[in-house]
Amino acid sequence: MSKNTMYAISQNAFGGPEVLGEVETARPDPIGNEILVAVHAAGLNPTDWKHRAGMMRVGEPPFTLGWDVSGVVEAVGAGVTGHEPGDEVFGMLPYPNGHGAHAEYVTAPARAFVPKPSSLSHVEAAALPLVSMTAWQAIVDTAEVRPGQRVLVHAAAGGVGHVAVQIAKARGAYVIGTASAAKHDFVTSLGADEVIDYRTQDFVAEARDVDLVLDPFLGEDRLRSLETLKPGGLLLSILPIEFAQVEARATELGVRAKAMQVEYDHTGMAGVAALVESGRLRPHVSGTYPLAEAAKAHAEGETGRVVGKLVLTVRP
Repeated sequence: MSKNTMYAISQNAFGGPEVLGEVETARPDPIGNEILVAVHAAGLNPTDWKHRAGMMRVGEPPFTLGWDVSGVVEAVGAGVTGHEPGDEVFGMLPYPNGHGAHAEYVTAPARAFVPKPSSLSHVEAAALPLVSMTAWQAIVDTAEVRPGQRVLVHAAAGGVGHVAVQIAKARGAYVIGTASAAKHDFVTSLGADEVIDYRTQDFVAEARDVDLVLDPFLGEDRLRSLETLKPGGLLLSILPIEFAQVEARATELGVRAKAMQVEYDHTGMAGVAALVESGRLRPHVSGTYPLAEAAKAHAEGETGRVVGKLVLTVRP
């Protein structure tokens, strides 16, 4: 392989994990206000397998997926003043059309990245960007959670959920999480004040007078979550689809409902890095796979049993 090429995970069709394969392709060059990052690790998220399968679309194949990056700046484009070659950085590529993290190199807007916290390895840092920006933009930017407010985090042991619990606690909230019984100890270790077993308990009966629900679901559970809110409370869905019925029901109940889509965000990433450095936020990585084994990582992720995050390792 020449210095002008790189390995990346690509797919030529929509489908199961088997459509993914390692290819040799041209190494990108940064344009103005971009940086070129030598990727050391890249996180995986449910949106990756949904896009791979064609449930969500970023265009037609072939393409390389991935939005989470931790690595080292290789080169900078014209106008970049905040990064220099050799800097260790982490960040989220523009979602959804800035994908391409599952490769040896990636270019992206310079302000999508911030310095990697020294307390995190590249693998740990790569687990954070998309899920932490989702949680930050929900809890800090949109809901502006204040000390003493009650926050219900569904799927609290998952990628977004385990970070959201920690960010909400850092804001001084009383946090209620939902998770299967086997994951209760993990969710409690994150700082949750209560954990509800969604398989054996009715979360609507158990969680009352909630100020904010952070919801990754579709269907009936999303509608029922509205019933946990106090008057004027807010449900934030991280799936901005099939939402009209939710808004109508929220109006009936005297509560609010909004749907969000995560964005890359320099200020938010800096805030997340500060929480990490202060010891109030730590990602949980349940497993790693070499870049070439991305298909195996997708297959594990699709089981729905992952605690925290899966990460692809690209460089030692």
